[in-house]
Amino acid sequence: MIPDSAELKALLDFAVALARHAGEITNRYFNGPFVAERKADNSFVTAADREAEKHLRASIEEAFPDDAILGEEQGAKPGRSNRRWILDPIDGTYSFVHGVPLYGVLIGLEVDDQAILGLVNLPALNELVCAARGIGCFWNDAPARVSSTAALDDALLLATDFGDCEKYGFGRAAEILQKEVHARRTWGDAYGHVLVATGRADIMLDPIMNVWDCAPLLPILEEAGGTFTDWRGQRTIHGGNAISTNGVLFESVMSVIKEAGKS
Repeated sequence: MIPDSAELKALLDFAVALARHAGEITNRYFNGPFVAERKADNSFVTAADREAEKHLRASIEEAFPDDAILGEEQGAKPGRSNRRWILDPIDGTYSFVHGVPLYGVLIGLEVDDQAILGLVNLPALNELVCAARGIGCFWNDAPARVSSTAALDDALLLATDFGDCEKYGFGRAAEILQKEVHARRTWGDAYGHVLVATGRADIMLDPIMNVWDCAPLLPILEEAGGTFTDWRGQRTIHGGNAISTNGVLFESVMSVIKEAGKS
């Protein structure tokens, strides 16, 4: 059963406080020396990731002991309720390791397998974007809204790495979109999706995503008036890839992807 608006607001307030504290943990490392290690998939992990996730999990377990938890670094903890918290203590660890402030603490909440609450805290930028179903999307406490850009040739297109689109089978579509839009930039990871949700960009492409990357973004984009789907256009956090749009451009983007698949 989906929580009512009062309960959702309380859960959102809890998540905001939690993410701010986790952000303070990551900032201590970001502004000081730390050691970056490589995981089995060759991605980076640091003590900041581990300490932040440990704090997130402990706080959730104390407040909601029956809830399930899934975190990037420490895996799954089963629950007895209909809720699951999905955590990424540092999204954009590559940026974090290289001293670039475009990284975030991500918290998502599923209720009955539906992503209904999401939060991205960008502590080094002092930006926090959050949303809950039916309550709205907020950017540093002010209402957030996607852009009104209506044509691809006026649009700003983002990706973490356009080269990855080719690597994962979406190269032709990404190539066409880059030619049709007004501008393209690599302001990536969750930050790119946040830029779409707050009206500062129009389209964000991600050819490879994990569920902890996606979980907060679907409610954030939808409550801001946009779309969050996989590359097939399906509304999901489990698609393994993702596209955010301002909504107005969704059909145009999907048309390019569909035609590119035929070429």
